[in-house]
Amino acid sequence: MQKSEITRLFDFPYYQLANYSQEKCFIYKENNVWKNISTQQYIAQANKISRALLNLGVQPNDKIAVITSNNQPKWHLLDIGVLQIGAINVPLYPTFSQKDYEYILNHSDAVYCIVSDDELLQKVNAILHKTQIKKVFSFEELNTDYDWNALLSLGNEESFQPKVEKLKSKVLPEDLATIIYTSGTTGTPKGVMLSHKNIADNIFAVAKRMDLHQNNKRVLSYLPICHIFERSASYYCQQMGFEVYFAESIEKIGDNIREVKPHFIGVVPRLLEKIFDKIVDKGSNLTGIKKKMFFWSLALGEQFEPYRKNGWWYEFKLKIANKLVFSKWREALGGNLEFMLAGSAPLQHRLVRVFTAAKIPVFEGYGLTETSPAVSITDMRNNKFKIGTVGKILDNVKVEIAEDGEILVKGTNVMQGYYKRPELTQQTIINGFLHTGDIGELDSEGFLKITDRKKEIFKTSGGKYIAPSVIEAEIKKSRFIEHVLVIGEGQKMPAAIIQLHFDFVYEWAKRHQYKITDVCTDKKLIQRIQKEIDFYNKRFGKWEQIKRFEITPDEWSVEAEHLTPTLKMKRKIIVDKYQYLHDKIYNSQ
Repeated sequence: MQKSEITRLFDFPYYQLANYSQEKCFIYKENNVWKNISTQQYIAQANKISRALLNLGVQPNDKIAVITSNNQPKWHLLDIGVLQIGAINVPLYPTFSQKDYEYILNHSDAVYCIVSDDELLQKVNAILHKTQIKKVFSFEELNTDYDWNALLSLGNEESFQPKVEKLKSKVLPEDLATIIYTSGTTGTPKGVMLSHKNIADNIFAVAKRMDLHQNNKRVLSYLPICHIFERSASYYCQQMGFEVYFAESIEKIGDNIREVKPHFIGVVPRLLEKIFDKIVDKGSNLTGIKKKMFFWSLALGEQFEPYRKNGWWYEFKLKIANKLVFSKWREALGGNLEFMLAGSAPLQHRLVRVFTAAKIPVFEGYGLTETSPAVSITDMRNNKFKIGTVGKILDNVKVEIAEDGEILVKGTNVMQGYYKRPELTQQTIINGFLHTGDIGELDSEGFLKITDRKKEIFKTSGGKYIAPSVIEAEIKKSRFIEHVLVIGEGQKMPAAIIQLHFDFVYEWAKRHQYKITDVCTDKKLIQRIQKEIDFYNKRFGKWEQIKRFEITPDEWSVEAEHLTPTLKMKRKIIVDKYQYLHDKIYNSQ
């Protein structure tokens, strides 16, 4: 079987079976022991699920909703089982509210829903009577008529297999494969319709750019599988014959990295920031020459330029830093990491510099759910790595910059449209070009640079434009600050709502033998945060500088809906939640 024979998403495991049949295709932890399933078992189980769905009366184009709290093989078995009979996989975030589930299950016309655990089962069952869902099944093995074994047992009937093969042969590359409801930073979830071809073509374009050849590699899967970034990566890993390990949870990611020793991981910026903060915290606890050496190396890493542009003396010092300090970073991340692939939101340039200097290069990509997802990606070879950019445009993708700076994308990766939202589709795809809502520029060498979100740029009452994410990215470099939201639309000045990095703040207070009773009002702490703001303000024009700020008492989280599942801020929700802080800032001017 040749690569060209992968034209539909369910072809990926069959391609692996023909080329790199794995004993350890998917590896997961159960009762503290790593277990695995082979490529052969993967396909056999997926066929069983296809037969079970046919037994339940599922037809081509029927929608099946799948919700999982943690990445695990069962999601993939279901994915292939659903897709190869021409049905549509509708993956949902476990963090959606009951209200969102009710809306999406109804809007998507889902006929069955499969969830990973009891908590999700209860959440869906609570709104089941308001939907057209026929039944909810669970991944858990509970000896019930709705558990995993009950679902599989419906597929024991081998006589359904010829029908599976027949339906499989009828699925075309251009057929709808999935509807992904974007969690979005604003408004009602939108159902992005992606075909088999949209996603498969994009995977081949990324694979060509990455140019990896060996299949004896390990990958750790932990970003939400319902997000197109992780999902596409999983298909790519199947094509390559990589061993895919599933992290136990986001909390145990550090332990799992050390156990699995992966060769590649995907990261979203907030997670990379957290990894970096932990490393720096450890460095801060060193003493004497070791501490000096750590921060000397860190400062050196922050000056990193690719392709030895800093000259031989810098490279000589970097060699020392790598031997004495950065080697320990690599060890803490398993010792095998060849690179990390970052997507989903803008990444601090200094993180790219520092990790790349430490021989764990960070390759940034740019894309959206609507572009399946990748539009561009950085690459170390042939001078295609440029810090501050998201790389060069992929083959078969065309990018133009509109007059107002908006990035427009055309290619086989552009979605079919928004499900049941034809007017919104027409507003978003004009003359074949997807209007991304992102502002950016293409430089003279063809590198794409993202500067902001079109909807997020605002004007102060003085008529000055403010690009909040640029300011936020700078301020978030402070170890005192976990999240910052820049506000000030229609006001006379920009201000900020800040969530502190609580662990670091309490550690700082302890070091100064000082007790904080209330983070929002503590004068000494507020003065210290002001010092941080003053430091970062120097990097901006007078009209962009943060003039006032307020601190929130609580931690922002996905569960409380401050953040999307990929840890991007939900601006409108944060402003609504802290309207009293907004008013305090602007009513006391």
